[in-house]
Amino acid sequence: MKILVCGKGGCGKSTVVALLAKEMALRKNKILVIDSDESNIGLHSRLGMEKPEDFMNYFGGKKLLFEKTKEMKNKWRLGDLPGDYLTRKGNIQLLSMGKIYEFGEGCACPINALSSKFLEIVDLGDEEFLIADTDAGIEHFGRGIETGVDILFVIIDPSQESILLAKKISELGRQVDKPVYYILNRIADQETKEFLLNSIDREKVIAIIPENKEIFISALAGNEFNMDVEGIKEIADMLESKKKAEVKATKRNG
Repeated sequence: MKILVCGKGGCGKSTVVALLAKEMALRKNKILVIDSDESNIGLHSRLGMEKPEDFMNYFGGKKLLFEKTKEMKNKWRLGDLPGDYLTRKGNIQLLSMGKIYEFGEGCACPINALSSKFLEIVDLGDEEFLIADTDAGIEHFGRGIETGVDILFVIIDPSQESILLAKKISELGRQVDKPVYYILNRIADQETKEFLLNSIDREKVIAIIPENKEIFISALAGNEFNMDVEGIKEIADMLESKKKAEVKATKRNG
């Protein structure tokens, strides 16, 4: 199952990706975390891992990516991924598509083309999950990155911008025929919680994560997340339930 985590800048996408990956890995699942945000450089630290070399370099670098991605047609299994471009910890593997490093080097479009194609052709086994961290906003919908995933998670923090963006992403999800679920993040009190629930389609909400000072301090210091966080287990339960139903249906129809 392939999950794409999106939302506005600063809403907590990378935090949720890291916490969810670690929870799913504890349950003996094999997790591939995809860092497809060309501007975020801290996801690996939240996972307690070294930063991997950019996957774009496997194809000869950014300038060659457009042509190389056109040649990617065969399915890739997790065991096919080049080890030199992965970092591993337990049941988690981290793959970083690429970053912007130099002034004037050009846009991230080739990197995003690689992300889109890779998500489309990667083939997962019964106990394997892919969790992709995206860049802020909705530009990735314009690039078609959502085509290759199964589920969209929208992280909503207590802001009007987050509410409006969640509604837009839900609309875009319908256009690409992908289910959209909401995760409320950094909820400090009951009043904030109720305001958000009354502002969105509450039936799409699968978890509510409270404001957490331990997470804040760990992220500020660049430390690994090693804490139980309310709401994360519920998300993992939901994913495993959907995966079991998917596998059962496949075997029945196969």
